[in-house]
Amino acid sequence: MIRFARFEDRQGLGLAIDRGEGFTALHASDDAFPGDLPALIASGVDLIEVAEAFRAAPALDIDCVHLLPPIPDPAKIICVGLNYRDHAAEGHFEIPSYPAIFARFATSLIGHGAPIVRPAISEQLDFEGEVAAIIGRGGRNIPLSEALLHVAGYSLFNDASIRDFQFRTSQWTAGKNFDATGAFGPWFVPASQLPEGAKGLRLQTRLNGIVVQDASTDDMIFDVAHQIALLSEVFTLQPGDVIVTGTPAGVGFARKPPLWMKPGDVCEIELEGLGILRNPVAQEG
Repeated sequence: MIRFARFEDRQGLGLAIDRGEGFTALHASDDAFPGDLPALIASGVDLIEVAEAFRAAPALDIDCVHLLPPIPDPAKIICVGLNYRDHAAEGHFEIPSYPAIFARFATSLIGHGAPIVRPAISEQLDFEGEVAAIIGRGGRNIPLSEALLHVAGYSLFNDASIRDFQFRTSQWTAGKNFDATGAFGPWFVPASQLPEGAKGLRLQTRLNGIVVQDASTDDMIFDVAHQIALLSEVFTLQPGDVIVTGTPAGVGFARKPPLWMKPGDVCEIELEGLGILRNPVAQEG
């Protein structure tokens, strides 16, 4: 398994790569720095070759640096709602015949370890564990048969939602874009390192160590390839765009009584073969 991590420490921005032997890293100030991850993805360079070039880089204790979102400022963060049958059912929604699409903004993004912030104006902070697909090759009207060729790699996402704001209107944008609610990371894993389309992998969310969501990515209504083909009928996908592919059943608002995240909680999202995205919950000051 090869995984990339963007980080920041006293020396500034850096890129770390683990080829299964521990992380090695270079900083943006180093002469050998190959470029930040978004630039590498956009260039179309072979990311496996980039990883090999890091073999001689200095070792890094990944637990001693501040991890950043894999893509810090995507041109588009496209979220697909109601994309697991059980999740649609628990919210009393019909199974969609076309993806429910909404947008997130980069101002909502945080990295692994950073606090998800519950705003002062609501207590209805919910969890949504999801797989994020990062576009490597752009395009419009992408054929389904070629869709996965446009995926550079995958990461994890917690589409934490402020439910009372989400459901104030038929459009979900407000409840999905509070600052510091879109946890993203910790790793970027090239597509070649996971099963095609990230299929057949176990996706699990844990709140304070208790499993609250547990499903297979095979349960998606619209798999990654179909999402790319359908979305590219509408707009041009660009390198670095992030598709947040949907969450399974078990979310807090559908429980009786509802289960909201609160300050002091810790939420973990885990995808088989990719790792764990872990974030504490804090109260807005």
